Amino acid sequence: MERQQDYVLRTVEERGVRLIRLWFTDVLGQLKSVAISPAELENAFDEGMHFDGSAIDGFSRVQESDVLAKPDPNTFELLPWGDREDVSARMFCDILNHDGTPFEGDPRQVLKRNLDRAREKGFSFMVAPEMEFFYFEDGDPSHLPRPLDSGSYFDLTTADVASDLRKRTLQVLEAMGIPVEYSFHEDAPSQHEIDLRYTDALSMADNVMTFRLVVREIALEQGAYATFMPKPLAGVQGSGMHTHMSLFEGDRNAFHEPGDQYGLSKVARGFIAGLLHHAGEITAVTNQIVNSYKRLIVGYEAPVYVTWARNNRSALVRVPVTKRGKESSTRIEYRAPDPACNPYLAFSVILAAGLRGIEGGYELPSESSTNVFEMTPEERAAEGIQPLPQSLSDALDLMEESELVAEALGEHIFEWFLRNKRAEWFAYKSQVTQFELDRYLPNL
Repeated sequence: MERQQDYVLRTVEERGVRLIRLWFTDVLGQLKSVAISPAELENAFDEGMHFDGSAIDGFSRVQESDVLAKPDPNTFELLPWGDREDVSARMFCDILNHDGTPFEGDPRQVLKRNLDRAREKGFSFMVAPEMEFFYFEDGDPSHLPRPLDSGSYFDLTTADVASDLRKRTLQVLEAMGIPVEYSFHEDAPSQHEIDLRYTDALSMADNVMTFRLVVREIALEQGAYATFMPKPLAGVQGSGMHTHMSLFEGDRNAFHEPGDQYGLSKVARGFIAGLLHHAGEITAVTNQIVNSYKRLIVGYEAPVYVTWARNNRSALVRVPVTKRGKESSTRIEYRAPDPACNPYLAFSVILAAGLRGIEGGYELPSESSTNVFEMTPEERAAEGIQPLPQSLSDALDLMEESELVAEALGEHIFEWFLRNKRAEWFAYKSQVTQFELDRYLPNL
């Protein structure tokens, strides 16, 4: 750590960095930032920077407001925008109490605690999310969103603004040390996907936060607007954050078993079974806003039922086919999360559910080999197939009863999250929408 701090201090001096932005997130996953000068950097490493936590959603109560932001030197990157005379950099921070202990309201500390628990069992947690989003002409909510293109899945739209936006975004991501695996036009008009390359879950959560900022910043540079709202347009598919994952024991993929008919180890089977068993409980965290549940409906390629399969995209958990000779890349794909989630908390509850399945020896149910959407309710009931929560309210009811989620998030965040999201649901439920006026006012 000291060596990395020395590298940061030296780079700041050599590159003429004028501002260092210290980044952290609130409980809902909103990026926060405080800027310091190079003269304050060494003190920030040694002691942390004081700030009033009561001003941040989900952090401290007023009577216990002061917390410390301690920058993580491993996350240091120069920001690739601005001119050469105004060089700035960023680092993610851990939030600490005054005695140096991890602050319970810090989502990054929550993920670190869950990763430590996995590490005690010999596992490291690797993830790779597929980030979907929309480009629109602007972000004005007074009118329907206006897409920049009418492309579809994998369309090569070389002459449009959106292609240039995506190309520029990829360049900035690479400049910030965030490797990209794939990039392409998604199924809906003006919808795009950028898949981030596999890495450890903590680095990936930091990368997701950076990714969302970069996508928005580049869009604004070009006079457009990017959104990670899960379902901004009716009648087309929404944006998901399908997350590929695996556990490693050292350099060995703990999910792979050569002799198994599916290539899955006992660890992988337990992990999948844990995800399926606890899926309903964790959905409020992986899909945390009212709009998230407009995406999780039949007909738009999003998961609706709690099933697993190898090559069946109607399943909640999918086991992608492994390329011959690359069996060590065995992974599973959890398809419920959307890009509006807090990645630190989402990865935490996903990991907790998977570990519980391993520890408890959960039995993996039969693979769903048919399209679940085409089954009748009676057929699904006969096979014990349950739906995911159909609204934020339903998801919160399941979360509130979940000992697993309470333990994964910690009491502070668990209780605040429930209060905040209950208030969001009440605010939504109290609205009279245009749909209701159109449907009922002329006839009743």
